[in-house]
Amino acid sequence: MENQTVLTEFTLMGLSSDPLLQLFLFLVFLIIFVLTLSGNAAIMMVTRTDSGLQTPMFFFLGHLAFVDICYSSVTVPKMLGNLVTKKKTISWEGCIAQIFFFFQTSCSEVFILSSMAYDRYVAICDPLHYANIMRKEMCEYLVAGAWAMSLFIALANVLPLLNLDFCTNNTISHYSCELPSVLMLSCSQILTNVIVLLISVLIFGVSSFLLTLISYIYIISSILKIHSSEGRHKAFSTCSSHLIVVGLFYIAAFFRYMKPSSESFVDLDKVVSIQYSILTPMLNPVIYSLKNKDIKNALARMFGKFNFLK
Repeated sequence: MENQTVLTEFTLMGLSSDPLLQLFLFLVFLIIFVLTLSGNAAIMMVTRTDSGLQTPMFFFLGHLAFVDICYSSVTVPKMLGNLVTKKKTISWEGCIAQIFFFFQTSCSEVFILSSMAYDRYVAICDPLHYANIMRKEMCEYLVAGAWAMSLFIALANVLPLLNLDFCTNNTISHYSCELPSVLMLSCSQILTNVIVLLISVLIFGVSSFLLTLISYIYIISSILKIHSSEGRHKAFSTCSSHLIVVGLFYIAAFFRYMKPSSESFVDLDKVVSIQYSILTPMLNPVIYSLKNKDIKNALARMFGKFNFLK
């Protein structure tokens, strides 16, 4: 251990070694990245500028769009660069930064989704007190708390990583520096890192998931009590988009971080990772735009294309 070589960079295996397939994947993920940036930027712009969208739900949606831009930018640009270059490496500092910002942005997304679930719970289950409960200050506290807790989780997982030793193997069987993949390469004792990661997932991930789930159990129960079929349809339509986003995100993320790391699941891990780190940030603005009439009308007013968006 005293004579080991100090690694200064890692090699990312990526998604394929076939040059033609790499070019195809580059074009596909470039299009996805452009759609992610433009779609979420449009959501951010319209929720900030349109006077009809100055409500807590769209306040959270605007912040979710900002998080999705940051979240997608953590891994996709580096992956695109490695798809078109022969040297598919990332520096040690770049790897640490990628892991830190991945935790920061993904955890912020989880907590903001939970805040949105709570907002819908209050709006549907306690509408008379909605304005008093979901005040502007309350919304700001929830978003600030989401960023603060995600910062704590990111530091808790990255700081123990700085004490690990990496001997000769510097090849990461992934397209990005995800913590489980990096831990597999260490020749140090990683028990502390694994425990911190599991605690982070169990306490923060599961608790936010349960908060979202419980909120929607109450929401669905209240919706079923609505006598008007039109009213039930409208309420379900409002919440279904949020359920789709939450379902896609949590299922993929829990599968990746709750199961033991193994070389046997490398290809499956890559596919699952694409779902929660690349596709979900792109799907968020698409789902909300298609499911929410207020967003569609606001986008129509902003771009002046009523006929196209109707």
